[in-house]
Amino acid sequence: MTYKSKFGFGCMRLPQTNPEDPTAIDQELFNEMVDIYMEKGFNYFDTSYAYHNGTSEIAIRKAVVERYPRESFQICDKMPTWALTCEEDNDKFVNEMLERLGIDYFDVFFIHNINSPWLKLAEEHNTIEYVKKMKEDGIAEKIGFSFHEKAALLEEFLKKYGDVFDIAQLELNYLDWEDPSIESKKCYELCVEHGLDVYVMEPLKGGVIVNQTEEVKNDFKEFNPDKSIASFAIRFCASLEHVKMVLSGMSKMEDLIDNCDTYENFEPLSEDEREFLLNEGEKFKKNLAVPCSECGYCLKACPLEIPIPEYFNIYNMQKIQPESNIYRLYYDKLADEKVPAKDCTKCETCIDYCTQQINIPDELENLCEFFKEGFSPYAGDP
Repeated sequence: MTYKSKFGFGCMRLPQTNPEDPTAIDQELFNEMVDIYMEKGFNYFDTSYAYHNGTSEIAIRKAVVERYPRESFQICDKMPTWALTCEEDNDKFVNEMLERLGIDYFDVFFIHNINSPWLKLAEEHNTIEYVKKMKEDGIAEKIGFSFHEKAALLEEFLKKYGDVFDIAQLELNYLDWEDPSIESKKCYELCVEHGLDVYVMEPLKGGVIVNQTEEVKNDFKEFNPDKSIASFAIRFCASLEHVKMVLSGMSKMEDLIDNCDTYENFEPLSEDEREFLLNEGEKFKKNLAVPCSECGYCLKACPLEIPIPEYFNIYNMQKIQPESNIYRLYYDKLADEKVPAKDCTKCETCIDYCTQQINIPDELENLCEFFKEGFSPYAGDP
């Protein structure tokens, strides 16, 4: 397998014409990006029933399925585990996904986000057996699961079901590699031990890795001014022997061009580069308020629909760039348009769904105190 074949187009964060509306996908720009991606020899698209509120699959149909021969591309889709209410839902969701995409089989099919609460749903509604039969019946050529929890649950899951699956999709990046709350390295090693191919999601941790402090950005420029911060993060993942696919979510043409360049001129990460990244990762984490990847799974759990990722994004950006006026978004935008962060009742429902294992209620409280104390002229209700 070549390094070039490891570049997957993640369709969770597609370009939008309206950043406030996840369904407002910029189809024309996405089509252009797909054309460049395919022309350069890449062909793997990763989506989900839930991405862009269900419109990611439709965008892929328009950009890829209706414009390219079926044998020229691969599509991965995922069962919306959290939405299962009965065994019949497995069939309902799969048929809906096939219809949205305009295809009659999946190249890869995952059970979406195996974590403690959603694994129970998958077991209760026989989703693992259903997906296994999808492969037997030719509805999916390869099957797997995406995983967003610590190594103990993964070890337990693989002991029971490891021989069912071909692929494990893990959150893996140099910030999380040794992080005790994510345990990327341990999860990777468990998958290797069980003979599973590893596919990587969040190599940039939802964009957190490229939104560095000026100090860290300068470190990268001094270390190698010719390579982007994103390219280092991608090479960290793709250089691992058992990683077969690295997804990149690309909402801008510049992201696509940079990623194409990284893979077309791929250089395996050296030991010096690896050590540099791990050291910079530790430095960066000291400045990060909350290690949120903005995946949005907590929103499915919050009974008040508090826009948790939006709050954490502003919190992080203000901490990383203290001289900026990003704090105005906290007061002027979220206070007027969304549920205030201070309304959190600490029910803790969100914690089990957090892919980063963050104590969200505590961090929302810290966030409120930070903005109240640090920016008193703007102190308001959030």
